[in-house]
Amino acid sequence: EPVRKASWESVQKTFKGQRVFPQAWSADSRKVVVFVEGAANSGAYYLVNLDARRADLVGEAWPLVTADWIGEIKPYAYKASDGLDIPGYLTLPPGLSSAKGLPLIVLPHGGPASHNELTFDWWAQALASRGYAVLQPNFRGSTGQGLEHLQAGFGQWGRRMQTDLSDGVKALAAAGIIDPGRVAIVGGSYGGYAAMAGPTLDPGHYRCAVAVAGVSDLRRMLTWSANRYGEKSETTRYWTRFMGGGRNDPALDEISPLRHAGKADAPILLIHGKDDTVVPYEQSALFAEALKR
Repeated sequence: EPVRKASWESVQKTFKGQRVFPQAWSADSRKVVVFVEGAANSGAYYLVNLDARRADLVGEAWPLVTADWIGEIKPYAYKASDGLDIPGYLTLPPGLSSAKGLPLIVLPHGGPASHNELTFDWWAQALASRGYAVLQPNFRGSTGQGLEHLQAGFGQWGRRMQTDLSDGVKALAAAGIIDPGRVAIVGGSYGGYAAMAGPTLDPGHYRCAVAVAGVSDLRRMLTWSANRYGEKSETTRYWTRFMGGGRNDPALDEISPLRHAGKADAPILLIHGKDDTVVPYEQSALFAEALKR
């Protein structure tokens, strides 16, 4: 739409170098509410009046997070062990534009059909503010990278999707950016599964792990989903497609951290809400018992 296109180009020039997202428009497209964020901006809403040539602050998303608390976010891509390109983002501690020998937190996203973007991420920034580099890979199975990249993750839980993460650790270590002896893996939901799987299915890379609402037993998860939503529900079919087998497939035990608790080579912190409706609490409770044994 030519009128709105011209208005939007004017809005973007107002916030040059920032990421700008439209929220609402007036009927004539001359007034726009936008959300703006950038390297030193945790996010704020503005009312832009193109006729008056002014942008008035409406409110801030994180008013107490000032620019000196925000670490630089860089696109960071590397090759997986099978040659697949893995795009992602690296957040450095505030005040650093280059790094050497930093402790690292690998922060895989949930989903797994989701993805990280070049944006202010409160979790990554909070961790970076403590002095860590934070790697957020868009491993195979992630959205936002095309259908081929998404489908490359089908059946790869605990396999290539997992080694995509440790391949990122190796790439950063080879570049001298991080200390390979000081690496943690932290995540929620699917990221929680990956945090459980790091020390059990892909050992040798992490000093510790933090799993928030993670899946530890894939067959049990599929049975719970089928009982709750139905065998042919979208939710159950989603889990089955990504996990690579049905709930009666014993091969899923090979990629279930619960079944490999005895192999854990690092301490694992488990966090889980008892009323979770996406991943049942028992997934963490059973894994805790197995780790203690």
